[in-house]
Parts: sequence; C-alpha cells; structure tokens
Amino acid sequence: MTNKRIGYIDAMRGFTMILVVYSHICTFCLGDSNMAFNDVFFLFRLPCFFFISGWLFKVTDPVWPIIKKKFMVQIVPTLFFLFLLAPPPAYFHQFGAFKGGYWFTFALFVYFMLYIGCYLLFRRYQGVKADILMLLVAFAISMSAYWYDINYSRLSSMQTWQKNILGFLSFVTWRYYLFFILGILARKYFPHFLKLTSSVTVVAVVVAFFVISKIPQSDLFVREYFRFAIGGVLGMTMIFAAFRFLYTYSRLSSLVSHLSPLEFVGTRTLDIYLLHYFFLPRFLMAYSHQLHAYNNSILEFVVIMSIALIVLLLSLLMSYIIRLSPFLSHYLFGAKYKQ
Repeated sequence: MTNKRIGYIDAMRGFTMILVVYSHICTFCLGDSNMAFNDVFFLFRLPCFFFISGWLFKVTDPVWPIIKKKFMVQIVPTLFFLFLLAPPPAYFHQFGAFKGGYWFTFALFVYFMLYIGCYLLFRRYQGVKADILMLLVAFAISMSAYWYDINYSRLSSMQTWQKNILGFLSFVTWRYYLFFILGILARKYFPHFLKLTSSVTVVAVVVAFFVISKIPQSDLFVREYFRFAIGGVLGMTMIFAAFRFLYTYSRLSSLVSHLSPLEFVGTRTLDIYLLHYFFLPRFLMAYSHQLHAYNNSILEFVVIMSIALIVLLLSLLMSYIIRLSPFLSHYLFGAKYKQ
C-alpha cells in the first residue's frame, strides 16, 4: 500500500477524535463518565484510535530515525502543552499513569517502542510465525496491564518506587497495545481482514458487540478483560466496516462528499488532542445536576455532542493560528518544516 491518504481511515479517526472530546466533557465537565451512552462508546473509542495508529505505523531499518521522529512528534509537544495546562509546581506532579490527561501520546510512543523491540527480536522468524509471536506478546502485555489496574490497591508487596516507575510508563494504559498490534496486522493482511468485515459477518459483529455492551461490570478479572478485549475488537471492526462501506458503496458516493469535514478532523487529531483540554467548559460541573434531572440519555447526548463540536471548532481555530508559523507547526504538531 502507498502512503496516500485513505478517506475512510481519516474519517474514522476524525469520528473517534470527536468521541474523545465528548468523553472528556462527560468526565471533566459533567462529572459522570457513563452518561449519554459514553459507557458504550468507551468500548470501541480508544480501541479504534489505537487500531488506526497501528494501521498507519510502519517500521523500516534503521529504526533510530523512526524513534527520533516519533519522540519529536509524540513526546516533545505533549510536554510543552502539559506545561501550559499545569504550570510548575503542579507540572511535576502530572507524570503519573494518566499524565494530566495527556497519557495517550505517551502511551502511543511506548507502543512504538514495544513494537520496534518485538520487530527486532522476532525478525529472525519469517512471515506468519513472527506475527503470531507479536500478537501473543501484545495479548500478554494487554492482559497484564489490565490485571495490574484492577489489582493495584491490593498489591501491597510492591514498593512505592516500583509503582512510580510503572506509573511513569503509564503501564495501566498498555492494555490498548493489543489493538495497536491488530491495526498493524489488519493492514498487513488487508484482503483477509476485508473478509471479516463482509456484510454478513458485520451483522453478527454488531449484534455481538451490543450483547457484550449489556454485560454488567463485575469484580471478576477474566469476565472484565473479556468484555474489554472482545468488545474492543468487535467495536473497532464494526466502526471500520461502517466507514469503509460508506466510502466504497457506489450508491452512497454523494454522501461521502459531505464527510470531508470529518476527514479534515482526522488529519488534525494530534492538534485537537493537545489543544482541546484548554477549551473544556469545566464550569458546567455546577449545572450538571440540572442535565441529569431530565434522566434522558438522548437529550444528554445532543447537549454534550453540541458542546463537543464547539470545543472541537475552537481547537481547530487555535490549530490554524499556530500552524501559520512553520516553526511552531513543526515542533508542536509534527508538520514537515523546511528552513
């Protein structure tokens, strides 16, 4: 496959970015992360994001230039915007598991490093065997991170410094590494992946996803991890199939032209992610009980999505202003820059 942009991939990424902003409004502005269908969106939102990140990532020898580039794109801008969001002394207390909200880019950089390490370790093997080993390692890492998250408070045997190191590495978020690897493998075995997203299969996928979304949470690790992993795989497959269908079905060609704003959002996900925290209307927390009083998920969805789109537009406007400077565009958003 070439490096040419794929419309439905950009649109899918834009869609998930909107849901990220939506989720943060539920959590940080209204104090309820499960309201307005967000508990269902949770099952596929981040799996989709990391799936796409894996889809777009390629390793070539030598690997050092790739590591350097990813560090400059993922870590340097995040450190800068985190500094603006939480200036010292609070800044130095933001390097736990969730990095003041900026854990996604930290975790993604770690995923790049994990994959490059596995790539170097398993390249002696050929083809499918190496990919199976990659998948098994990803599954083990994902399950371990999920188990650690659930049992964190019970791990009294671990020293504080050990927990601090795992916190700095955002280990609890490594559960999503599985979806990153699945994105890499889906692109590598694209014809086979398409068979899994055929019309007949997708109907079963959609039904299975909503069945899993109705499974109540429990304290059983195996049950919870099953809901997380299988729900994530089904959800990201469902969303991928939906967007690819929209872009490839001839009778919907006229609709695709209306999705160009969503594609544009998909090309600015890093910008939006780094900037949207500054525009979250946290003052809404004082009024959240009024919205809850209606006890209407559809109304909540409409209100929160409207707010999310406003935050999105403000973030894009600030992104446009910053990108007027080639220097800032390069060092803050990873855009190509020629002196």
